Amino acid sequence: MSSSSLPAPRRQAAYTFFERIPYWLLAALFLGVILAWRIVSDDSYATIFAAVAKGVGVTIYVTIVAYAGALVVGLLVGLARVSRNRVIYEAATFYVEIIRGVPMLVLLLYIAFVLAPALVYAINWLGAQMAGLGALAQPLTALRVRDFDYAARAIIALIIGYSAFLSEIFRAGIESIERGQIEAAQSLGMTRWQVLRLVVLPQAIRRVLPPLGNDFIAMLKDSSLVSVLGVPDITQMGKVYAASTFAYFETYNIVAFLYLSMTIVLSLLVRWLERKMPQNTR
Repeated sequence: MSSSSLPAPRRQAAYTFFERIPYWLLAALFLGVILAWRIVSDDSYATIFAAVAKGVGVTIYVTIVAYAGALVVGLLVGLARVSRNRVIYEAATFYVEIIRGVPMLVLLLYIAFVLAPALVYAINWLGAQMAGLGALAQPLTALRVRDFDYAARAIIALIIGYSAFLSEIFRAGIESIERGQIEAAQSLGMTRWQVLRLVVLPQAIRRVLPPLGNDFIAMLKDSSLVSVLGVPDITQMGKVYAASTFAYFETYNIVAFLYLSMTIVLSLLVRWLERKMPQNTR
């Protein structure tokens, strides 16, 4: 049956489908199917995939833990950025401007090799001051820099780095709430904390969900930076395998395939959320 013989409503629906279909996604799926077929049919690709995929769990773990921490710190800093207290506002602004001005890789290295050792030395000093407490002070004085896991250092660095960006998203969301709603809530006898908790934050968080989703995708990609510390994520496993076999082309095809598989799925979820949010924020 030709398209011209279809009923008008069905023909219009078919035209609408082909007009709206995301061709970039079809192209990405086509490339993904080709690579997936190579992984299934080619023993060398299958071996590389098995080796590199061992880092998927670490990548997901680092991303989720770091992003959860960045959300908490970012919300607190965002609230400080809208505070009427001059000292709190200036301190939060200083934090945001300094952290956002440092490249993520530099921040990662600085925290891993400067702040982490400094923190351990501070803990050792505290334990020495508490020497009279015996068993309670002993773990503090026994702590060494090598005991500070590199994955933990990387997570702390990502939390600090991304919290500065997320704080600005939260600040914008809070300031987007109409002043009239705040004044109406205050006229009903609500305290500032009640207004913030019951009126401002629920609406602000709904409004900033799409940009928060975009930053989660960015966090997933930036988690690859932890490979410079030897954390066995996807990138590090790929580097180790490629260095030992010199199969750079095949290995980094697999690495890119794994990251793209996760980021494209997340991007589609964020786009779906963006389409749904307008009707939910009214």
